Amino acid sequence: MDDKAFLKKLGQNIQRVRKEKGVTQVELGHSCDSEKSSINRIETGRTNPTILTLRKIADGLNVTVDELLKF
Repeated sequence: MDDKAFLKKLGQNIQRVRKEKGVTQVELGHSCDSEKSSINRIETGRTNPTILTLRKIADGLNVTVDELLKF
């Protein structure tokens, strides 16, 4: 899997988990100290989030980073 495909899959998985939890991008952004636009870029695979950002997203969704990477 190339880098672009990996980021797209990661973003799709984050979006899936977020929607399952009933959380909006705005709400997730607030809990991660990020803007909605940043969450959107991550979910669409247009940016490479740092491990610390992934940890904040996982915390905001009450899951583990491991769960975000399972796809």
